[in-house]
Amino acid sequence: MVVAAVCYTLSGLMGYRVAAFILLITVSLLAITFDILPVLVSAALSALLWDFFFIPPRYTIHVDTTEDTILLIMYFIIAIISGVLTYKIRQVEKITRLKEERANSVKLYNTILNSLSHELRTPIAAIIAATDNLQTNPNLTNIHRDQLVTEISKASLRLNQQVENLLNISRLESGHIKPKNDWTDVVELVYDLVKRVEENNPARKIAISINQNLPLCAIDKGMLDQIIYNLLNNAAIHTAPDSTIAISITQLVDLLQIDIEDNGAGFDNVDSREVFHKFSRTKNPSTSGSGLGLTIVKGFTEALGGTVELESSKRGSKFTVTIPVKIYQHETQAP
Repeated sequence: MVVAAVCYTLSGLMGYRVAAFILLITVSLLAITFDILPVLVSAALSALLWDFFFIPPRYTIHVDTTEDTILLIMYFIIAIISGVLTYKIRQVEKITRLKEERANSVKLYNTILNSLSHELRTPIAAIIAATDNLQTNPNLTNIHRDQLVTEISKASLRLNQQVENLLNISRLESGHIKPKNDWTDVVELVYDLVKRVEENNPARKIAISINQNLPLCAIDKGMLDQIIYNLLNNAAIHTAPDSTIAISITQLVDLLQIDIEDNGAGFDNVDSREVFHKFSRTKNPSTSGSGLGLTIVKGFTEALGGTVELESSKRGSKFTVTIPVKIYQHETQAP
């Protein structure tokens, strides 16, 4: 109706055949947006409007000449065909897109299985082997028993982390993740996380640089836990045992900055561009990992309103996470 009104206003500057062309284009555009029934109604209505307001004599459905009668009939047929074909093309594109999405889902599913099969199988195999040894070998010394229990504990923690990563990815993919901020002792959290990573990687020692008097921060502790743990664990897994790993925490007014640095081999150009993508893994076959850790780091950091950056060279890598936080003040009662 709007297009017809504009054409009617400009009818003194253009002929009724030009108006028919513009109305046909409008019907095609409507077919891109709406379902088939509104498109058919629009096609019929546009033919009626063109006849009543534009074809001489105006303001009547009567058509004087045979030529205009043929034009009106052809207009109606073309409008219907144009609308239907445009709608059909849109449906084909929709079906094609759905097929591509299904294919991508299958590909993603296979990628998950391939990526996690080793990561899940290894700790499960370690748990089964150690448990079987404990149950069937009566000659084990107390030292050997303690070693096997330790292996079971480490494998269980590793298995739990893989399951935790899958759950975290599911939360991020759902798009319904919302931080639950509460007062958090970042100093205590950092030392606990460093201890966890060092226990899982006994050969690694992580240097800590943090103000021991850092005030409490209002932040989602679970998300911050996963951000720091995955970065530290990633550094421990993908660097040589003699490499240095360091974590530094700085509070800048209302920002919390986390720097995790190592002097390993770093990421090459391709890796640094894709490092935060799902299932992105280094080209080094000797290192393990599901390729989910850094995706979780990026997703949780952005959910907290922060940013994560990577600086990498052959001399090592440095991840910098910056998150806005509310700092505890003595007079503050709630976050």
